[in-house]
Amino acid sequence: MQQIEIYTRKIGANYPPFVVAEMSGNHNQSLERALEIVEAAAKTGAHGIKLQTYTADTMTLDINEGEFYIDDPNSLWKGNSLYKLYQQAYTPWEWHKPIFHRCKELGIIGFSTPFDATAVDFLESLEVPCYKIASFENTDLPLIRKVASTGKPMIISTGMATVGELDETVRTAREAGCKDLILLKCTSNYPATPENTNILTIPHLRELFDVQVGLSDHTMGVGVAVASVALGATFIEKHFTLSRADGGVDSAFSLQPEEMRQLVVESERAWQSLGKIQYGATEAEKKSLTFRRSLYVTKDMKAGDVLTIDNLKAVRPGNGLPPKYYDILLGKSVKEDLKQGTPLSWEFIA
Repeated sequence: MQQIEIYTRKIGANYPPFVVAEMSGNHNQSLERALEIVEAAAKTGAHGIKLQTYTADTMTLDINEGEFYIDDPNSLWKGNSLYKLYQQAYTPWEWHKPIFHRCKELGIIGFSTPFDATAVDFLESLEVPCYKIASFENTDLPLIRKVASTGKPMIISTGMATVGELDETVRTAREAGCKDLILLKCTSNYPATPENTNILTIPHLRELFDVQVGLSDHTMGVGVAVASVALGATFIEKHFTLSRADGGVDSAFSLQPEEMRQLVVESERAWQSLGKIQYGATEAEKKSLTFRRSLYVTKDMKAGDVLTIDNLKAVRPGNGLPPKYYDILLGKSVKEDLKQGTPLSWEFIA
């Protein structure tokens, strides 16, 4: 499985996880706040900032009833029509250029999720380096073809898709020109719960489709995302806000700056800990071998004396014979005088 390169940042098993801060609608319709989010994300060490590129009209119809109205009592967005929700959440297209410009200034990779063909054309005019496909759009094969035809890396969230649907999506992307593909395990609840996240799917995705894999995470905190690294995640996406207290369409399940910094640090530590299959003392552990128990003479002995439970004991440090020889040595005599505290060696046994 080959690594993926976005600008100069490499993504793959040999590199720390690529961590993306998803801005979504947390700019609260303020360009100034959007730019502050970019700056805050860069300070946390996040590697990417992701936008969403759509308008209310490219997403849905302006109808305020029926299936176009959110009346689910458990929804964060209850009481809105879909159209009004997308009006609140969308990132004005004229903001994209200054946001991406600020990303470049700060050394963080800016890209976006397009939701229709017009968004792809617009993002191409801004020369974005890669594209994200949202979980709700992963079965929109015309959109998949359009994005894949750019030849740029694609990151696709797998939320809700069956294996058959994902197979169709991956084949469509590859046939349309996508060479670099990352699939993200995603649970499309907002917020999601850890027990409904099923990150054991991550290595299975990698085996099924021979792609880089990661996690688009909607749970609270960073525990699930850090755990995903142990299962092979090379790409992690989390929603990001300056402060949950400021509100916003996705703020309730978004990380704040200190939490994002923690995610960057801890996900890299998790990656570093993977190492390789290792048994026996590592180079760093060799000095610690002395803290093993070993067999020592516990009383002064004369040549010819017999080793007994009263003069032989397994203690630290580990400079004598291993404790496994204890029963064998009991009853044996020593061939020279030994002082208390002498590490036992075969050369002393008659």
